[in-house]
Amino acid sequence: MFENPFNLNNPIFYGTMVRLAINLVFLIIFIRYVYFRYSKKEKFLFTFFLMGIMVFFLASALNSVYLQISMGFGLFAVFAILRFRTRNFSLKDMSYIFTVIGISVINSLEIKNFPLLGIIIFNVIIILVAIILEKFSIKHNMTTHSIIYEKIELLKAGKKQELLKDLSELTGRKVLRAKIDRIDYRKGEARLDIYFRDELELQISH
Repeated sequence: MFENPFNLNNPIFYGTMVRLAINLVFLIIFIRYVYFRYSKKEKFLFTFFLMGIMVFFLASALNSVYLQISMGFGLFAVFAILRFRTRNFSLKDMSYIFTVIGISVINSLEIKNFPLLGIIIFNVIIILVAIILEKFSIKHNMTTHSIIYEKIELLKAGKKQELLKDLSELTGRKVLRAKIDRIDYRKGEARLDIYFRDELELQISH
């Protein structure tokens, strides 16, 4: 116990406030300018921010680095269990939850002889990796739909571009690839799996 519990002139308190400021800055960047930019799920912003702040204070209140790390991963385990009890969180959302917890725990640690700049570098690396993975996901992930297609003459070899153009006009989306599932020559139709990117993803990528 401190002799004067109302005296804030303490290096530990000031150190915690500095780390809190760093944590808030990187939480804002990560949640607002990475998660929200690519997911557009504003309903989780409140949850992520409050979770990050609470994890930071809880971890900062502990004296042992080992306990701080254990508590951070323990909280993640709790939310991982909750993942199976709700449909609101996707696997990607859970990855962001884990990252928010990880950022807050890392920023709360008071490691002896470890430079504060090193903690900042850790945060920057995490955010850059998240951005790179999001851009890679947008570039390579496509939405798939199955349709019944009647112009089976366009399924012949050498008519790929005509087929994609016709499918794009038919669906109103820029179809990038099509795969034949089955062809019924008697009915004159085929079942195709078409691949395209969502309009939201296209807007983000630009």
